[in-house]
Amino acid sequence: MFGSKKNPVFIFHGAYGNPKENWFPWLKNELELRGCEVYIPQFPTPENQTIENWNNVFENYKSKVTEDSIFIGHSIGVAFLLQILENREMPIKAAFLVAGFISQLKNPKFDEINASFIREMDWLKLQKDCQRVYVFHSDDDPYVPLKYGKELSEKLGIGVTVVKKAGHFNEISGYKEFPLLLDLIERTANLKKKVFASLFRGLIKQKIK
Repeated sequence: MFGSKKNPVFIFHGAYGNPKENWFPWLKNELELRGCEVYIPQFPTPENQTIENWNNVFENYKSKVTEDSIFIGHSIGVAFLLQILENREMPIKAAFLVAGFISQLKNPKFDEINASFIREMDWLKLQKDCQRVYVFHSDDDPYVPLKYGKELSEKLGIGVTVVKKAGHFNEISGYKEFPLLLDLIERTANLKKKVFASLFRGLIKQKIK
């Protein structure tokens, strides 16, 4: 109705996470208003949280990935995202890594369920697998200290965007919306909000009320 979908977007949640938490629903809505098809898979966590089980879930989405795709990972979702890219033959358009890490956190509660996600990767290949990669990290993340974000950015050969007082970029830290991320995605993929789609959704919400 409002034109063909472009830039398939995939959002990968973290441990103990789900598609309806944090800024995921807000970002999904905003990107859909800009013509994107957005997918937020529900992965098993914390029970049965293994890289194999997560890969089994993602099998249902692989056919939707194109060279114009955008990947967004949060927390351990970043490590999962990187392993998807490492195993792909074709690159994607962009990847946004939020509060990510690729090493053990020295926290038994998380290290145990994240164990199968943490391994050495082919960083040279990963640097070629994405046209653009961005790393976001906070200076006061209570779960994943800034040093992990710096380690990740160094492995990828890129800089890290440090956001002050953003915690783990979750609802507890006030992150039900993430305008900074949306703005960067817009500029990276040259997206514009579809006015008619926005008005149409507004009318629907009014009718529901």
